[in-house]
Amino acid sequence: IDIKGQIEGFKTQMLDSWQEEAKLKGILEIPKRYQGMTLNAVKPNNKDKIIALTFDDGPWTKYTEQVLDILKTNNVKGTFFVIGNNMKNMPEVGKRIVTDGHTIANHTWHHWYHRLSPSIAAKEINDTEEIIYKVTGVRTNLFRPPGGVLGNGPAASRLIGNVMRFSKPGGIVLMHDGGGVRDSTVKALPEMIKKFKQQGYRFVTIPEMLELEDQQLAIASK
Repeated sequence: IDIKGQIEGFKTQMLDSWQEEAKLKGILEIPKRYQGMTLNAVKPNNKDKIIALTFDDGPWTKYTEQVLDILKTNNVKGTFFVIGNNMKNMPEVGKRIVTDGHTIANHTWHHWYHRLSPSIAAKEINDTEEIIYKVTGVRTNLFRPPGGVLGNGPAASRLIGNVMRFSKPGGIVLMHDGGGVRDSTVKALPEMIKKFKQQGYRFVTIPEMLELEDQQLAIASK
C-alpha cells in the first residue's frame, strides 16, 4: 500500500475543501489577481529584499506574547493566522496582535485536518472570522488551511539555518506561536530577525507583500 501517496492525496483534498469554502465565503479581499490563489512566495522587484514572517495556531499561553515582545523590540510586523477557539479563550492576547500593528488572519476554528463537508468547513471559517471581528474590530482578508506540523520542530540553531538557507526575496516564513511547545521558535526568532536585517531584508506583512507585487505587475503591464 502506498501510504505516502495516500497521505499526500488526503492533504490535497483537505486543502481544496478549505480553499473552496474560503473563496465562496469571500474571505479573501486582497488584490484581485491573488483572490482564490494559494501562495507560498511572491516575486517582488529584485532590488526590494522583502520577507514575511508568519505565525500559526495562536493565540497561545506564554508563547504568543513572547513572540509579540520580540517583534516589538525589533520593530518588525508579522502576520498571525489564528485559531478561532484560541481567540475565544485568549481574547486579550488576540487583541494585542492587532493593537501592536500586525496582520491577523483566519486559520479555522478547530484546526481539524480531516476533509469536512462544505457546511462544516464554512462554519469553521465563518465562526473564526466572527470571533476575530468581535475581539479586534477588524475583518481579516487572509486564510490559511490547517496543515502545519504541530511538533516542537528542530533546535533553534537548526531552525535558523533552515530558514536562512531557503529564504529569498518575497519569501513567506512559516513559524508557530501556538499548538504546542514553541521554545525553539521563541529562541530562534531574535537571531533570525538579526540575520535577515544583516542581509538587507525588510519585513512586511502578507497584505503589504501582495500589494507591492501587484503594483510591480501593474507597472510592468503598461
